[in-house]
Amino acid sequence: MDTQNTIETDATVEESSSFLAAAFREIFYSPMNLALLSIIVFLVYKIVRDRTEGPGARDLSQQQAEPELPKLRRDFTIKELRPYDGNQPDGRVLVAVNGNVYDVTKGKRFYGPGGPYATFAGRDASRNLATFSVVANEKDEYDDLSDLGAMEMDSVRDWDMQFKEKYDYVGKLLRNGEQPTDYDNENDDDDDVPPVAADDKKKRLEWWKA
Repeated sequence: MDTQNTIETDATVEESSSFLAAAFREIFYSPMNLALLSIIVFLVYKIVRDRTEGPGARDLSQQQAEPELPKLRRDFTIKELRPYDGNQPDGRVLVAVNGNVYDVTKGKRFYGPGGPYATFAGRDASRNLATFSVVANEKDEYDDLSDLGAMEMDSVRDWDMQFKEKYDYVGKLLRNGEQPTDYDNENDDDDDVPPVAADDKKKRLEWWKA
């Protein structure tokens, strides 16, 4: 009985070895199968690498490679804003929301050339954000948004608050005939605060001193 079990076991091992040998011969002696194996190995490597590094690591390395631009502080007309779409030599990207201009260069992968919201770059994006449109706003005149409804204006203000928290405030988007602000005499504490908030802060300080 033991001899029979041993013979059966040996036969099983031989069959397994023969199968593996045939499989290896099929893979390594066939150019097509070898090419398919190479592709599979490459795809597995890429999946493992992407999971290990993650998109955040690649974005961080891209951000570190880009030089930090000096802070910009000035007001813009619609026409003056237009060149700041990320295609100029310094790559700066500006976007206007609710009358305020923000430097969104650090979000270039979204608003820069090739990004999903590249049509906002160098433009007043208020109407786009209110109407959920990514069609470029080609108007050359200031848009007062007077035809928007209450809910749409609430959406614009919400977006303005989000931009204010995430990006650097640059200045105002000037209405037709409006004169730019002289920021040279402005306090350093107010550099990143839109005009309305800065005025409120100054009033509170004046009230406290009184």
